[in-house]
Amino acid sequence: MNLVLAVTGASGAHAAALLIEKSPWPVTLIASRWGKDVCAREGEPFETLAERADQVVDDGDLFAPISSGSVPTAGMVILPCSANTLAKLAAGLGESLITRAAHCHLKERRKLIVCVRESPWTLIDLDNARQVAAAGGVIMPLSPPYFMAADRSPAEVTMTDLLGAFVDRVLAVLGHPAEATWETLR
Repeated sequence: MNLVLAVTGASGAHAAALLIEKSPWPVTLIASRWGKDVCAREGEPFETLAERADQVVDDGDLFAPISSGSVPTAGMVILPCSANTLAKLAAGLGESLITRAAHCHLKERRKLIVCVRESPWTLIDLDNARQVAAAGGVIMPLSPPYFMAADRSPAEVTMTDLLGAFVDRVLAVLGHPAEATWETLR
């Protein structure tokens, strides 16, 4: 089974690259038009990210296998997730492969992890997150577990360290145990 990874138009594309690198499952990658643009603006062309994935599917391809609930997956992660995509999920819209695949994960009761990367949140964003969580989604704002850098000077901790620790938490929610946890660090 593949892990579905969707990249949307919010900052944080480096975390998506780390998820592909660390995933114990083959990764099917989808990116929105804005997601591809953000990758390039954050220093890595989308094509470089796509080369790391096992499969890349166009966001407009609603005939792709993952647009059907009958195709099993290890789960789906939207990382980073824009407030716009969150709103579409909350409204049940499935006009793109990203939102259709997410809808399938919710209706089939499979893991859908939504890593929202917007700040601050409006009341509308909070309501949308509540709606997706009530439907079975897991809301994991792109907020690294800072305790993973315990006993290290803040000057020594890199963005890759922090985002890598966040990705480990995402994979743990999907059932892949993290190498390091609060328990192993304390």
